[in-house]
Amino acid sequence: MFLDQLATLLAVAVGAAGSYASTTLTERTRWRRTQTERWHEKKFEVYARYGNALKEQIWIIQRIGAALGYAHVVDPLELAAGLPLLAEAEARRATLWESVLLVGDAETVRAARSWHEAVWTLQLHVREQRHDEEGWTRDSRRVSQKRDAFYASARRELGIAGPPLPSGNWPRDWQQGEATD
Repeated sequence: MFLDQLATLLAVAVGAAGSYASTTLTERTRWRRTQTERWHEKKFEVYARYGNALKEQIWIIQRIGAALGYAHVVDPLELAAGLPLLAEAEARRATLWESVLLVGDAETVRAARSWHEAVWTLQLHVREQRHDEEGWTRDSRRVSQKRDAFYASARRELGIAGPPLPSGNWPRDWQQGEATD
């Protein structure tokens, strides 16, 4: 009788320990999944806001470029009016950069840095009032390529599946009178 009670007690203890271990493992897995989802949401938000900040800078640069006579851009903005807007946009971008550094993996941070450095290079055309159409087009294309690389890296990091996005290459081939496929 004592052995039967001991066996029953032992079975109950083993069952309780198994149940506790199973529940703990399930909760730990659920917590990790929730944390991963939260980080992915945060990274998505950070990357989107950063991309929008750079796009704002590019838009201002292009508008100033239009006032300087560069092709393939519209809505001219005089340098005197545009430079303060550009400075404000750069300040917003720089603030958001800190978030990218905080949440981004090394490849995405590298791609983001490369993109904003390409934007700075394009910005020199308007700040220095250059008249170099070929350089403007080359540097505009570089900005587009770096943008594509940033989004490809961010999508990879976020686990967004699918084929690569079509290039945002600018100016478009049709703008330069080139045939497209």
